[in-house]
Amino acid sequence: QVQLVESGGGLVQAGGSLRLSCAASGRTFSNYAMGWFRQAPGKEREFVGAISWSGGITSYADSVKGRFTISRANAKNTMYLQMNSLKPEDTATYYCAADLGVGWNYAGRRLNEYDVWGQGTQVTVSS
Repeated sequence: QVQLVESGGGLVQAGGSLRLSCAASGRTFSNYAMGWFRQAPGKEREFVGAISWSGGITSYADSVKGRFTISRANAKNTMYLQMNSLKPEDTATYYCAADLGVGWNYAGRRLNEYDVWGQGTQVTVSS
């Protein structure tokens, strides 16, 4: 099964930008959508955004729409989350995930439909 590794987290001031990467390795046996989720201390893990296998469909949580952009490399093994205009409330551990065996133009929002998860990367936004 594919393994996912996030990178690019760090400390940034409010209003700043950060780009996260999610690299897939190992073997996959089907197409898969990829998504970003985040979890702040004491809170539930929540959906941030997702991108379809084709790269043609994206979906975003309302809280990040217009500020965050998801993209996927042509090789489909790397996903990026460009985060602009960061706010302190964006502080969380960010996880990438793969939703295996879905349609080419599907990008789900539900946490429990994702099959493979990375270890997370910390994003801290200071006031």
